[in-house]
Amino acid sequence: MEYPLGTDKQGRDILSRIMHGARISLMVSSLAILLGGGLGTLLGMLAAYRGGKTDAIIMRIVDIKLAFPSILLALVLVAAIGAGFTTVIVVIAVLLWARYARVVRGEALAIKQQDFIDRARVSGASNSRIMMRHIFPNLVNTVVVLATLEVGHVIILESTLSFLGAGIPAPTPAWGVMVADGRDLITTAWWIFLFPCLAIVLTVLSMNLLGDWLRDKLDPKLRNV
Repeated sequence: MEYPLGTDKQGRDILSRIMHGARISLMVSSLAILLGGGLGTLLGMLAAYRGGKTDAIIMRIVDIKLAFPSILLALVLVAAIGAGFTTVIVVIAVLLWARYARVVRGEALAIKQQDFIDRARVSGASNSRIMMRHIFPNLVNTVVVLATLEVGHVIILESTLSFLGAGIPAPTPAWGVMVADGRDLITTAWWIFLFPCLAIVLTVLSMNLLGDWLRDKLDPKLRNV
């Protein structure tokens, strides 16, 4: 068959567009997680290590951020900045950092109480050196697992924004754009709508399963469960 998954209303191959859309989704996920995760990890470590007012201010901002529904905040930010590929990455990064900050802070607080941190202080190591050379390496497993689990969340957010016309614009074959193109033809050309939806579901499910597997392998508390 020349077009195994059929064509859309413009005669474009659905399979090739889904494959191209996968590259877009993974690129958006990687860059957004790198930006948002990096910022959240840094702020989480800073809050845990410095404590006091620094911790209180950062965590209050985190609480305020997490109080807003992600998609609502994303739509507000897109309306203020304007839709586009770069905008989607920046907006999703803004949505992600607070989750990383909260998780990393909790882990860093436990690490901060370890004896090797006290020995590093006594030896004269600077605060930045302690955070980057002693605390951060012990957070890598947690950050990797969280990043893997967040890929599915990012794909859903990006697809939702594109579906609503607030994300990556047509004719770019983002999965959300493809679903939007097929929603009015679901009774007559169902494959235009169905196959991009399946791509989203299967990719999100696969990344969640991978994240669960990594968590079981990397988290010592879960290895024997």
